[in-house]
Amino acid sequence: MHHHPASLIGKKRDGGELSAAEISDLVAGVVDGSLGDAQLGAFLMAVCCNGMTAAETTALTLAMRDSGRVLQHAHVKRPKIDKHSTGGVGDKVSLLLAPLVAAAGVAVPMVSGRGLGHTGGTIDKLAALPGYRTDLSIDRFQKVLEQCGYAMAAPSAEVAPADKRMYATRDISGTVESIPLITSSILSKKLAEGIDGLVMDVKCGRAAFMKEQHDALALMEGLVETGRQAGIKMAALLTDMDHPLGLAIGNALEVAEVIAALDGQCPSDLREVTLALGTEMLLLAGVATDAASAKATLEQLWSDVVVRQVFRHNLELQGGDPRVLDDPSLLGRAAFVVPVEASRPGFVVDVDPQALGRVVVDLGGGRRQPTDAIDPLVGIVLKKVLGDPVMAGDVLAFVHAATEDAAGMAVMRVQHAMPIGDERRRRGALVLRRIA
Repeated sequence: MHHHPASLIGKKRDGGELSAAEISDLVAGVVDGSLGDAQLGAFLMAVCCNGMTAAETTALTLAMRDSGRVLQHAHVKRPKIDKHSTGGVGDKVSLLLAPLVAAAGVAVPMVSGRGLGHTGGTIDKLAALPGYRTDLSIDRFQKVLEQCGYAMAAPSAEVAPADKRMYATRDISGTVESIPLITSSILSKKLAEGIDGLVMDVKCGRAAFMKEQHDALALMEGLVETGRQAGIKMAALLTDMDHPLGLAIGNALEVAEVIAALDGQCPSDLREVTLALGTEMLLLAGVATDAASAKATLEQLWSDVVVRQVFRHNLELQGGDPRVLDDPSLLGRAAFVVPVEASRPGFVVDVDPQALGRVVVDLGGGRRQPTDAIDPLVGIVLKKVLGDPVMAGDVLAFVHAATEDAAGMAVMRVQHAMPIGDERRRRGALVLRRIA
């Protein structure tokens, strides 16, 4: 530590701009423990209150990236592009998108997180696949990437270790909402994957991390700017998370939805968001020259079942049971599957994603604490969506629960989250803004 940490924290507290060297010293202190908890908390609060310039945010991101191992995939000749979503309810896009984009000739090295709170994590969904391994060594990760075009892994402790401590401290110090801190947390981990480009899916709406559109846009712009400064190609879409994505919420249920989607039975909203993000990935990779041809390529690969073959190849390479593709009942089924019925005729006037996400957490399908165990079989499958007409007694959804009591509790809450009224409401646009 060349600079005294207290003086750097004071400089940030007073609105000063830190140099790259000063930021790099602070991050080194985060990793080796020489920056104490009180100092780290104070630094994060100073950043949260005063913000950071674009140069500071980039320096912080790169220092965090370089705090651990940075992967190189020199032997993989294809362009390497990843996608990151800020999280939502029913967002199983990665499981479809990675094989889709890999089928089009792009390498997708995807390191994903576990879910926390009402947002599901890709790693938890994959864990619902019998035998599937996400705890890959770096060597294995690279081999899988080379062989089938994409690899899916949980973050290894060697990658961006500074973020682990900073993330945990943000959670307990009231500094989660800071855009420079969110940006550096996301990008430091993604840049360590050895990618050439990244497409961000920034969600906004009730179940999103950023509920307001202006906040989500600010985050989007910060991510794109910082990623470019750090030397990778960036694109970003602002997408709707005011409603769940797809019909299934819950780990095994979402995997079953993905398996059906590989065979062409895909809810239209899930399909639209997946194709929109895939199009951006192909454009960044340079394998397509315009959005229309990129989308057409993806639609063709999807309908020709090539995507299913790539998914199957990855499944075999990562230890999953490929029989699940032909027989999704191998995923298992919750002990109690109970219908939620409409109490009156009319139209579904809302599908509240945050309320539904919380029901799934309470059923045991998500985590409140990072150490919580997850029941992969519980969740909700929607049978009606916003604007659908219903008669009294029609099934709005099915609740999948481990106990009868839990099922009863969930049924009442799902009914509340899917009110019936007299006016017909339509879902708005799914893709709200684009930066490319």
